[in-house]
Amino acid sequence: MEEINNSAVEMEEDTQKGRYLTFSLGKESYGIEIQYVMEIIGIQSITEIPELPDYVKGIINLRGKIIPVMDVRLRFKKEAKSYNDRTCIIVVDIKNISIGLIVDGVSEVLTIPEQEIVDPPEMNKGFNRYIKKIGKVGNDVKLLLDCEKLLSEDELNDLDEVYIN
Repeated sequence: MEEINNSAVEMEEDTQKGRYLTFSLGKESYGIEIQYVMEIIGIQSITEIPELPDYVKGIINLRGKIIPVMDVRLRFKKEAKSYNDRTCIIVVDIKNISIGLIVDGVSEVLTIPEQEIVDPPEMNKGFNRYIKKIGKVGNDVKLLLDCEKLLSEDELNDLDEVYIN
């Protein structure tokens, strides 16, 4: 019986391999591995919490579960932008902690073949720490995020302590 369960898990991982949810921040297009994505919701009322970094906008109540939300624009040191009807929250699971990522808009789920994914150039270490790979899609590029590096270990621990249900 365990063999069947293991192969089901492997099959699920295989079907998710190379699949990315793409979203935009301004003119840039990003991708996040589909295995991290729990759901996508529209922007909603955010309760601010004092003394958090500026990119952590506060918390939302998602069907009774309290989830911290982070503005990815601010995390990437981009100019703040007013939220509109295209603004979305991508709820991701990073090391068993649910976090909402506020993005300008969600595009689509893409399968990017392994041979079309390359390492980012060695330039600006500060920004590149968030970028795991670069996906080539036609004439476009998608900056593929490293979910595990969006928040440092300390930040994850702080959020876990504050928002544990």
